[in-house]
Amino acid sequence: MHQIKKDGFTFDVGPTIVMMLDVFKELFADVNRHLEDYLTYERVEPMLEIFFNDEESIPFSSDLVLMIKEMEQMSEEDALGFIEFLANIYKKYLIAKEAYLTRSFRKPTDFYNLKSLWKGLQLKTFNDAYSELSKYVKDERLRKSLAFQTVYIGVSPYQGPSLYTIIPMIELFYGVHYFHGGMHAFAEAMEKLFLELGGKIQYQTAVDEIVIEDKQTKGIRVADRIIESDYVVCNADFPYAMKQLIPNESKRGKYTDKKIDRMEYSCSCLLFYLGVDKTYDLKSMHAIYFADDFQRNINDIFEKGILPADPSIYLYTPSVVDESMAPEGMQSIYVLVPVPELSLYDDWDANVIVEYRHKIMTILQTKTPLEDLESHIISETIYTPHDFENRFNAYNGATFGLKPTLLQSNYYRPHNKFKYADSLYFCGSSTHPGAGVPIVLQSAKLTVEELLRDDRDR
Repeated sequence: MHQIKKDGFTFDVGPTIVMMLDVFKELFADVNRHLEDYLTYERVEPMLEIFFNDEESIPFSSDLVLMIKEMEQMSEEDALGFIEFLANIYKKYLIAKEAYLTRSFRKPTDFYNLKSLWKGLQLKTFNDAYSELSKYVKDERLRKSLAFQTVYIGVSPYQGPSLYTIIPMIELFYGVHYFHGGMHAFAEAMEKLFLELGGKIQYQTAVDEIVIEDKQTKGIRVADRIIESDYVVCNADFPYAMKQLIPNESKRGKYTDKKIDRMEYSCSCLLFYLGVDKTYDLKSMHAIYFADDFQRNINDIFEKGILPADPSIYLYTPSVVDESMAPEGMQSIYVLVPVPELSLYDDWDANVIVEYRHKIMTILQTKTPLEDLESHIISETIYTPHDFENRFNAYNGATFGLKPTLLQSNYYRPHNKFKYADSLYFCGSSTHPGAGVPIVLQSAKLTVEELLRDDRDR
């Protein structure tokens, strides 16, 4: 949730979409504060517009009346299927929320019990997201629009469990919001709250090791100094933390270097942060432009491990509603292209970047309203997967952490309480329950609950 300020422009580096606003509010409410006292926000409408080659775009609205009218223009059969899909996935969401998303796992019986297993059977997650959606809607545009959003958590809609179709449902039922000043405004709000509560933050200080002796966490090592602590909570990417912060494999239990390398990782992203000296007529803050062959695009990323020959592109232009993000009469434009993580593709030399940039610019200038984009760019920053690996310790540059496969979810995902050393806890995208800002906040909440439980026992 970092930020770039450059040449008068402001850019969010990573997450851009505020979903499940109540989860953000809850963090403040838990300490008797109000989110509204720390930042301002507004609802985004339409929350997303999806574009296809030579076909009409689909504007997605959290106003279900408008959405049903939009579906009926495709066909009444698809409108009915859309309603049935929403009802079905909402039911599964409520099951998953109670049984998995709001629960942490310490021991096998926390997961392997009759109630939990019955809930798992009710979810029927063995279908992939695309196949599940295809049961309900026939229009290929609608199928792709709903399925694509599994990429938000780094998994292919042709592989990811069908449960992850909850993402478009959550957007439609609870809306999409925007924090004025960008997503980073929430990080600043948390910092302010933390300091008010008496917390201390030490920036620009590298943690070199989590100190563990006889399966007991003693603190952290910073350079040659050991800072002792009753508890350690680590929100660095879990695979990175295992390899780099606990260098002695014997202290990690099953998480050996070999196992970490064998785990499956989400996709990465190539990002262009562009400041332009004009304003384009962009109706939606969030827009997705689909590849001609979407399935090939996804297979290039997740199966073949090559740069997509025909990429899909996500366009985010916060200055459409927030003038503070760009100088007057100008715009800040965020361009995201899903690409393979570094264990599948790591040839990001200067020539590759230049060539692929040319491809992306050509697409933007022919498929979007940015018809003369290149001649108006006055500020440009590019992040490749290596930037996410080097700047933020994202293992393999995988921007969404571990891939949320069935065997890397719930009990099978790294736990919030570390099993192999007392007083050590983890949260973040690669830890239960998974990726996406609201879910990461839930991960943090579960970690707090685990820590407090141990503290009470002491």
